[in-house]
Amino acid sequence: MSGDTLSNKVPVGILGVGAYAPSEVVTNEELTRHLDTTDEWIVARTGIRERRFLPEGENTTDMCVQAARQALEESGTQARELNAIIIATFTFDQLLPSTALTVAERLGAPQAVALDLNQAACSGGLYGIWTGVHLLQNAHFRRVLVIGAEALSRITDPMDRSTRVFFGDAAGAAVLGPVEEGAGVLSWSLGGALSYGVEVPAGGTREPFGPEVVGTGRQYLKMNGPEVWEQVLTRLPPSVEEALKLVSLTADEVDHYVFHQANKNLVERLMDMLGQKREKATTTIETLGNTGAATIFTVLRRLREVDRPRPGEHVLISVIGAGFLWGSMCLRQQEPAA
Repeated sequence: MSGDTLSNKVPVGILGVGAYAPSEVVTNEELTRHLDTTDEWIVARTGIRERRFLPEGENTTDMCVQAARQALEESGTQARELNAIIIATFTFDQLLPSTALTVAERLGAPQAVALDLNQAACSGGLYGIWTGVHLLQNAHFRRVLVIGAEALSRITDPMDRSTRVFFGDAAGAAVLGPVEEGAGVLSWSLGGALSYGVEVPAGGTREPFGPEVVGTGRQYLKMNGPEVWEQVLTRLPPSVEEALKLVSLTADEVDHYVFHQANKNLVERLMDMLGQKREKATTTIETLGNTGAATIFTVLRRLREVDRPRPGEHVLISVIGAGFLWGSMCLRQQEPAA
């Protein structure tokens, strides 16, 4: 695990946030019609009451564009002003061409460098922000758009209770840019350890997708729930503590916690381990489920809807995803633009 700060460098903050979820609501009760489970079991084990699934004919890039436009509008940025577009997703429309390039074309951002983070999974949103922060250390870069998006309904087995109930579809976006000294991203802590506890076995060069795969279910997402639980509780608290230590902050001094939400019970457990009130962690999992790389943006957008974070408040973002890849980032909300 490694961490760092932006001391004596260009301070970078989040200037605008957007989020988009499809209109098709899938309740627990609907899933119980063909899965061996109950609404009570799902709520008790996950905290999820409903999620959104992409309707036929819509794809990941459609969600990316919607979320991006909201983030651009809030930040007062025109698409043509973007210097880079970073998209984190492992549920892209197709293997090639580039998802980021496709979105850049649709937004009208011809000058933007297009970057795709394809295998960071649920950590993709934070890793995208981390990458954008470093791009903005270049004086020629002024605006970077980061998007996290997943169409997880497309890669979970409709008949697998252990995955189908957890996941939903959504996209989120953030426009990054320079802010005043002492604000924006203050520190981060990143780490990784190889594991196949969460994987999609088929579809790569080791096991190309073909007729022989159909019927095996190996083209779908597989998840070892107990291993995920253990990894979250083992990896994230030290990551949070390091990110805070690097800027001499305590957990009590954080105003808002933004966790990746694989399970609401895990978010509550993490807050308990940090000795914090659970109310300081905003959640979207109840109505959206686990939306992978989009999750942190959906939470940040929900905070925006109640005028948070306020200038000077501290936000701690912490994520973990397949890999396992994990990370935490501490930010201080900047003053509004004049």
